[in-house]
Amino acid sequence: MPKIVQEKPYNGVMEKIERLGLHGLLDELHRLLTGFELRVLEEKDKNGGAAVRVMIDEAFERAGGWTITKSGDVDWVKCHRANGTRVCVGVEVQFSARSDLIVMDIIHLRKAITKGSIDVGILVVPSDRLSRFLTDRAPCMSDAERHVTEAGAESLPLLLIALEHDGPGPTLAKRKKAPRKD
Repeated sequence: MPKIVQEKPYNGVMEKIERLGLHGLLDELHRLLTGFELRVLEEKDKNGGAAVRVMIDEAFERAGGWTITKSGDVDWVKCHRANGTRVCVGVEVQFSARSDLIVMDIIHLRKAITKGSIDVGILVVPSDRLSRFLTDRAPCMSDAERHVTEAGAESLPLLLIALEHDGPGPTLAKRKKAPRKD
């Protein structure tokens, strides 16, 4: 089972999670992220991040109650009622793109928090160790921390989560690129 090896909270997010009664959704997210087998070939750049993303998305789908957005918004959202008030968590998962695209995930979370569609934003990325085994320029926790700072997003109720694989295994297939049209 994958391990959550690091969490980095910003702007009182853990207190907000507790105060709004979102700890149950955070616990569910932890179970989703650690409830499947994730083994990779432990060689630099040998595994496809998209394969990991598929596993994570399948965990959300199996859990039910999470709403997915394919592009241009927060990846996964789940809400519940706490004392008659609807409260929501938004989750961005970044495993399969270049690390600089983390900024777009932060922008999606910022927009959703600002417009009031979510109360807390969570960004899930590979640990620094796992990212070495994924494709070149895969994101990692240190990239996410740097991008939060560079985007001036420290004031958001944001939680970064770093996920690490179970251990060694076969290579995870890389996404095939479409042939170039010249």
